[in-house]
Amino acid sequence: MSTHHVAGGSERFFADVQSCYERFTDDPVQGGLPAADDVPDGSAELERSGRFGSVECRRFVWEQEYSRSEYLELLSSYSGHRALTTERRDGLYDCIGAFINRAGGSITKRYLNQLSVGISFTKPLHTAPRDGENIRAGREITRRLSGLT
Repeated sequence: MSTHHVAGGSERFFADVQSCYERFTDDPVQGGLPAADDVPDGSAELERSGRFGSVECRRFVWEQEYSRSEYLELLSSYSGHRALTTERRDGLYDCIGAFINRAGGSITKRYLNQLSVGISFTKPLHTAPRDGENIRAGREITRRLSGLT
């Protein structure tokens, strides 16, 4: 399972807010957000590992609207923000909050969630030797996932 912030939602806000990160962090400025279709799915990595078969990946794009306080609370859960000194974090949040206020008091963030699953070649689904059951269970999981949109 992976989550990516992708292009969409309040795009102008996310471009403008990079100036806050330039002022208050040592992080390099992002060059823009990728489109959801440009984010590679995780199935290739699982397949290359040689540990999984019948690998499937499902992608879900969705948007979440955040008020100023909700978005700043969300940022407070990110480790990079938590690692900032109090002074830098407060400055960053004041700067970001001002951009949210200019955007009308709320912003929308677009996300891409990806779920990649596969049948393990190295670890059985059951502790007892039930190879036939493992194969049937794996096929059932794959069949159910194939029905998702």
